[in-house]
Amino acid sequence: MTATSRVSAEATAAWHSFVRRRTAVFFTFFFPVILILIFAVLVQTNPGGGGGGGLFTEPAGYYLPGYLAVVVLFTPLSRVGSTVARHREGNRFEKLATTPLSRAEWLLAHTLVNVVIIGIASLIILGLMALVTGTANLALGPANLAIVAVFVAFAVALFCGLGAMLGSLADSQDGVIAASNAIALPLLFLSNTFVTPELLPAWFRPAMSLSPLTYFARGVRDVTYPQMEIMRVGGSSLVGWQFNLAILAVLTVVFFAVGAALIPQTD
Repeated sequence: MTATSRVSAEATAAWHSFVRRRTAVFFTFFFPVILILIFAVLVQTNPGGGGGGGLFTEPAGYYLPGYLAVVVLFTPLSRVGSTVARHREGNRFEKLATTPLSRAEWLLAHTLVNVVIIGIASLIILGLMALVTGTANLALGPANLAIVAVFVAFAVALFCGLGAMLGSLADSQDGVIAASNAIALPLLFLSNTFVTPELLPAWFRPAMSLSPLTYFARGVRDVTYPQMEIMRVGGSSLVGWQFNLAILAVLTVVFFAVGAALIPQTD
């Protein structure tokens, strides 16, 4: 049995496990709808801030990476983290150790399933953004969408690796959920997504580069939001999406490798 067939078999089983849980399926794909309705329709944006500044003062297209970041960040952390914790509690990793499937292959299979799930959710977000806010401030051509898909795939794999770390180290599924929220919420708002760097203290802005989500947000914005070809944070120009994708790819390899290494062979 080859590695490809082992990963394919585990991914198929994980996909069927997901689709059988109708509540999880519903909220996974309905959540982006709620997100867009609240922020893009009810809250809306106020370019220029009416002279007062504050949140949501940029054009609607600026916040597309933030909407995508929500599903890219929260879904892998909670799904993979909870799955690893649940497998530990059920002693399933002891059974896995008796099979040819390695820990890296197991994590890769579950990562591929999450890439598909979050890819669908991302398409819903893109479609709703185009429908609700229009495409005047967005570049959503085939080439742009292909690059965004690569960013989404790398970011999902990265946070699947982080989710595997949390699931391996936390003492319960409840602990995984608590740890996921404690990590995800600060990252979501401090990674150049919804909060612009200008709203943060000058001394904190360099710390944004420590967040993997920052490279996802900056890269996707550079691809989909033409007005942000060059962003300036603290007076320093940031290069284009290629640099952000390269950094994200390196971090993905590191997080995935550590996550796979921490998955227990026995419980």
